[in-house]
Amino acid sequence: MAQLNPTVGAVAANAALLRAIRAAAGDADVVVAGELFLTGYPPEDLVLKRAFLAHVAEEADKLVADTADGGPALIFGLPVVENGALYNAVMVADGGQAAIRHKVHLPNYAVFDEKRLFAAGAMPTPVELRGVRVGVPICEDIWFADVCAHLKSQGAELLISPNGSPFERGKHARRLQHATARAAETGLPLVYVNQYGGQDELVFDGASFAVNGDGALAAQRPAWQAEVHMIELAEAAEGWQITSLADAPSANDLGDIYAAATLGLRDYVEKNRFPGVLLGLSGGIDSAICAAMAVDALGPERVHCIMLPSRYTSQESLDDAAACAKALGVRLDDVSIAAPVDAVEGALGDLFKGTNADLTEENIQSRLRGTLLMAVSNKFGNMVVTTGNKSEVSVGYATLYGDMNGGYNPIKDIYKTEVFALARWRNENLPTAGLGPKGEVIPRNIIDKPPSAELRPDQKDEDSLPPYDALDDILFALVEDELGVDEIIARGHQAETVKRIEHLLYVSEYKRRQAAPGAKIGNRNFGRDRRYPITNGFRDARS
Repeated sequence: MAQLNPTVGAVAANAALLRAIRAAAGDADVVVAGELFLTGYPPEDLVLKRAFLAHVAEEADKLVADTADGGPALIFGLPVVENGALYNAVMVADGGQAAIRHKVHLPNYAVFDEKRLFAAGAMPTPVELRGVRVGVPICEDIWFADVCAHLKSQGAELLISPNGSPFERGKHARRLQHATARAAETGLPLVYVNQYGGQDELVFDGASFAVNGDGALAAQRPAWQAEVHMIELAEAAEGWQITSLADAPSANDLGDIYAAATLGLRDYVEKNRFPGVLLGLSGGIDSAICAAMAVDALGPERVHCIMLPSRYTSQESLDDAAACAKALGVRLDDVSIAAPVDAVEGALGDLFKGTNADLTEENIQSRLRGTLLMAVSNKFGNMVVTTGNKSEVSVGYATLYGDMNGGYNPIKDIYKTEVFALARWRNENLPTAGLGPKGEVIPRNIIDKPPSAELRPDQKDEDSLPPYDALDDILFALVEDELGVDEIIARGHQAETVKRIEHLLYVSEYKRRQAAPGAKIGNRNFGRDRRYPITNGFRDARS
């Protein structure tokens, strides 16, 4: 089971990775990689480019030729063109020969739009592999009963499923539910191999597993790491059985969310070849958790923080930012925006004469911070990390071309209440593969003090927004569950508050269209999952 981290488009490098795994596989009969492994998943419109498909076919032929040496067979995903149609396919290569099977069920919901790219395959037959009839249902094919049942009817003795299944809350339990159902229905063992790694907004957790023909879990591999694991099967009177049993690791919801956000950031930086990251460290909780994630992803030496104080920045925030930077071991520079703000307000003085200070002046501060961060990024090459949580992104409590500036946002799909929970969790845990220090890395005062953008005197977030517990419950109902206003009011929220939040959600769509990508955590992230029009006259006005 090769739970690997391919790079989309890096076909030769992905092939070389699989080749190296095969060379080290010893006496294994077969090495199994994930769905569309050769291209990386999801390749999106790359598969519409003929030159790209030709490159894929060339590298696939080389891998097939490699198997003529009598070593392990290979099972891996790739796109193939047959009779003018493009298929999401799996290749079974052994002894210098190859068999290809096509994906039947093409997901066309949430982050998936495979029907736009691929033709649906016919019901597949098993592949003869070293004397065993193996069925190779691809990812979505095991979420329905028909493909595995057909493979069983055609004599399959074992099911091996390559997958490109992105992480989201509760996803692993659903995968396991479908896999155990297919195994129990067919009486066949099922080996589930999933991709690991980050690809733009999507994060793949791995967590590969295998179940026996009675539906019992036989092997559960860890999430959040690339690894190769050997499982053994033995033929018995009742058929093939997985004999290398292994206990399942315990799940941790907060740990999974933190790991997903950190992995998404790390692979975005690494695969796009940035030397490191840069972020504004304000003394608030959002920038603090993003700094911690960046350090855990890349190490403190590759994280540069800048404090950008204005006339409204409190000494408490200055102290908290310094304490956080010290705890994380990162460089912290101080660049005041006081003089640039005075200069911009002076330049606009005649034009703004006779008006009162309002949100405009607040946004000037935020946009100057964004400009300065981008200038440092341009000069030294580090990517700017933007730090707006999902609660703020939902209602537009963020400044376009200001604090929304940046290349990637690790907490884009994480609500504010979850940010607080993650900060507490991180202070008590070192995440899987985390490169940061143990212990308290986010000072207690940052977690405990009332959140504030500090763009005017004595400003608090709750001056403009409901308390975050209430806001997040309303937003979760609107965004994740698509509930109506009446249903949300029935949960105990005030009608006017719900209507106002719904309005803010809709009118902020134009900002989200221009926002940086960020790791998908829930089942309705902005962009790939939830696609609402910018121009939108609908309001749920029945209440």
